[in-house]
Amino acid sequence: MPLRDNTAGHAATDRTFQVDLRGLVDLLSHHLYSSPRVYLRELLQNAVDALTARHAIEPQGDFGIRLYADGSVVRVEDDGVGLTEADVHTFLATIGRSSKRAEQVAEQRADFIGQFGIGLLSCFLVADEIHVVSRSARTPDAPAVEWRGRGDGSYTVRTLPASARPRPGTTVTLTPRADAGEWTRPDQVHALARHFGSLLRHPVTFDSGTGGTGKPVNPEPAPWSRTYPTPGARSRALAAYGEEVFGFTPLDTIELDLPAVGLKGIACVLPEAVPAGRRHGHRVHVKGMLLSEQAEEILPDWAFFVRCVVDAESLRPTASREALYEDDTLAAVRDALAERLREWIARAAASDPDLLGRFLQAHHLAVKSLAVHDDEILRMLLPWLPFETTDGHCTLDEFARTHRTVLVTSSVEEFRQVAAIASAAGLGVVNGGYTYDRQLVHRLPEIRPEVSVADLDPATLTAHLDPVDRETELAAAPYLAQARDALAVFDCDVALRTFQPASAPALLVDSREARHERTRSQLAREQEGGLWGDILGALRQEAPRAQLILNQLNPLVRTAVAIDEPELARTSAEALYGQAAMLSRRPLRPAESSLINRSFLDLLAHALRKDS
Repeated sequence: MPLRDNTAGHAATDRTFQVDLRGLVDLLSHHLYSSPRVYLRELLQNAVDALTARHAIEPQGDFGIRLYADGSVVRVEDDGVGLTEADVHTFLATIGRSSKRAEQVAEQRADFIGQFGIGLLSCFLVADEIHVVSRSARTPDAPAVEWRGRGDGSYTVRTLPASARPRPGTTVTLTPRADAGEWTRPDQVHALARHFGSLLRHPVTFDSGTGGTGKPVNPEPAPWSRTYPTPGARSRALAAYGEEVFGFTPLDTIELDLPAVGLKGIACVLPEAVPAGRRHGHRVHVKGMLLSEQAEEILPDWAFFVRCVVDAESLRPTASREALYEDDTLAAVRDALAERLREWIARAAASDPDLLGRFLQAHHLAVKSLAVHDDEILRMLLPWLPFETTDGHCTLDEFARTHRTVLVTSSVEEFRQVAAIASAAGLGVVNGGYTYDRQLVHRLPEIRPEVSVADLDPATLTAHLDPVDRETELAAAPYLAQARDALAVFDCDVALRTFQPASAPALLVDSREARHERTRSQLAREQEGGLWGDILGALRQEAPRAQLILNQLNPLVRTAVAIDEPELARTSAEALYGQAAMLSRRPLRPAESSLINRSFLDLLAHALRKDS
């Protein structure tokens, strides 16, 4: 690239950038390409593009690609359009220039895989010299041309007699470096050719120099492009291909076909659940050449229940040709593929309840994330989605048959606190603490208008607990006063009720929001002090309080409320609070852990004193 030097007082001079080829190759190795193995992909891409150009001028021609590797050389030969001597000087002697930018093929650029003109440089990742012999199919009787490029940046060009290459096309030969044997062994070259080129549309063969005909690298077209005797045979073949590619037996396969961008392929439904938010990479080919095995961007985030293998014509690769360029075309493809997945879910819901059941059992979280934002999926699948309820794990449809009023908690710990008591009281409560669940349960009336949904509030629960008779309450009043005083530090009130199951001595009703508000108020009071602290203290009564509800049906509680010794009454109240806090399964605060230990030790000390 010329750079004009306009130094004051001197005549302008044209100069040229000096390129350190070794430094450039090192840059490619460490920052552009993921592995030296891409050298073979780049050679295959160049060969495929040359064949594409040859077919443009000879549509009926029978052309192919031949690979050869015997441990001492790696050779790629194609029957493509080839290069003239002028082409060689223009395209192989100038870094960054690509023959695919030539004017005569510019209008066909979309037919080519590579568009960056640096592919040949990747060969310097495994070899110090690249030897190219080419003969143009565009110019009749064109001589063969030889180009030798070396890793130090030097090269030579010369013409050869026609016998050096009787037919048009190009042969690229590499002499591997000693440290590149891992990537240039015959078995590795064959494996890489299969890996990158199994779906190429031009025939590719491999010869290891052991005699005989070359092995076909891509003996069959893509499985979705073949014909099958029956739909069942097609389905089984696609599932077998998915298992071969991904290593698992798909729960089902979804055919993908987007004619607008020339995309075909399959999505394989994973047979087991995956962690929420975990995204699998997808196998993406562009014009038959493998681009990436980890292309996450081809599907939306919620579609983590499938893995795809697709081949597309119009997707744009990045400079490394190992990922997809994020543009409007990719965004449109992502939306269209998402719609195909929705259609598959809809078909399963309408015609295959067994498949739908197995799918939801494994991937209900993915479907819930989709239903939150997709009204159609919500209407179709919300009644079938499983939730944790006071009736056990069941679908909302089953739950709504027995509970016309559905209560939903805002956290898992709140559900754990109230589940047993609410169930015994006949309340229908759904655990809304898991991702998406609370949002979805609140939308149930859209599907079942006869059902009402409300957040569970402590007053709702306590209203369903039976009060004790007046005589019992008066007898327990001294103990309840001692208990309230002992638990005042936790902003906790104490009440006596009767409820099932009788084995539960106490219920601690305390929401996360209430605890947060009390903690915030306490910190504010401590930080402000003075008059403002007194004002906050006066407003303290407005902060929501926890409530320890003692169960008069429980033998332990009946014994405790009869205690007339003040210190023992306080200790027993602290012990009941600690037990209820642990049964709620929420994280204990340091003060609560300390109270549990202290109350246990005090009860033990009291028992030892009594025995002595």
